[in-house]
Amino acid sequence: MIARLSPKAKTASLASALALAMVGLGFAAVPLYDLFCRVTGFGGTTQRYDPVAAAADPVVLSRTVSVRFDANVSPGLPWKFYPEHPTDTVSIGARDMAIFIAENNSSKPVVGTAGFNVTPTQAGKYFTKIQCFCFTEQRLEPGQQMRMPVLFFVDPKIMDDPDARDIQEITLSYTFHPVDEGKKAS
Repeated sequence: MIARLSPKAKTASLASALALAMVGLGFAAVPLYDLFCRVTGFGGTTQRYDPVAAAADPVVLSRTVSVRFDANVSPGLPWKFYPEHPTDTVSIGARDMAIFIAENNSSKPVVGTAGFNVTPTQAGKYFTKIQCFCFTEQRLEPGQQMRMPVLFFVDPKIMDDPDARDIQEITLSYTFHPVDEGKKAS
């Protein structure tokens, strides 16, 4: 025989199931949002070059685009951080390299990590980074200065996108944040 639940018990069971589902979605939200941004370029999220997935190197076009480099440091990070050259003109599809310079102005070692984005946001899915200091934490000793390269290209598929093909300037922006080494996951 199947026991029937009272209306209060049904409501409580439904509320409990809904609460568990909300907790599950809360834990899944960050990785799902990250995946969404990487696939679509949403919010200026750049693509990361995968040589295994790439059928061939991109075709280099005669069309060029200006790339502006922006460097920022969050409060609490005693670093000076700037691009070696603030702008560069690159051929669409051609690999290029930009150098950023970071200097620790404190009297102790400091670890930082860089967040990044690309504007205009519709260019994000076509701006592909081959190698970037933003993929790893950076440790600078007191007074140490480090040159950090970024290898990138603008995917020729940008020319097929009516919302992006007329873009004349792309800005690659980085912000370094301090990493609390005592709170890092092991």
